[in-house]
Amino acid sequence: MTTQDLRQRETGQHQPVKGPRIKKGLVIVNTGDGKGKTTAALGILFRAWGRGMKVRMFQFLKHSGAHFGEHRAAKKLGIPIVAMGDGFTWRSKDLDQTAALAQEQWRRAKEAILQGEEDIIILDEFTYPLHYGWVPLEEVLETLAQRKAMLHVIITGRYAPQGLVDYADLVTEMRTIKHPYRDQGIKAQPGVEF
Repeated sequence: MTTQDLRQRETGQHQPVKGPRIKKGLVIVNTGDGKGKTTAALGILFRAWGRGMKVRMFQFLKHSGAHFGEHRAAKKLGIPIVAMGDGFTWRSKDLDQTAALAQEQWRRAKEAILQGEEDIIILDEFTYPLHYGWVPLEEVLETLAQRKAMLHVIITGRYAPQGLVDYADLVTEMRTIKHPYRDQGIKAQPGVEF
């Protein structure tokens, strides 16, 4: 047994593979109240792009004219990231319009998932339209079940519905322990939050 094996076993990080190693497109959910859900999804997006995989990101709720750091980087690299929304739901002046934008973005994302031209599709902040009932969970699960075998779909946002959590292959919950805005009143920082 190597030193690394011993360290992993002592820290509980030793995770032996059980059964055959299967190649399969994964459904990954990044949820919870902590920061890092979109950031983690973008990490996979850029990693996959670097390996020559076709990637695409659909952002729900984020303003259609958003020009955050990820949009700027993606544009330079030729990676499609499309935001469709009117901003934060708690600031919406017309929730019916917000819901309609989310439904239209889901229609586009669903079409892309079923066409299967990408290797990775990210549905950023998609848990909110599910949580608010704007998009039926059953339709989403049915669409995910129909995707091509090696298409990875990453879904981010708080309040992931239990049915999605149960269906997913990998679920990570980000939990806030300390946050500069909440705890110290420090504004969102360019390059860190946007």
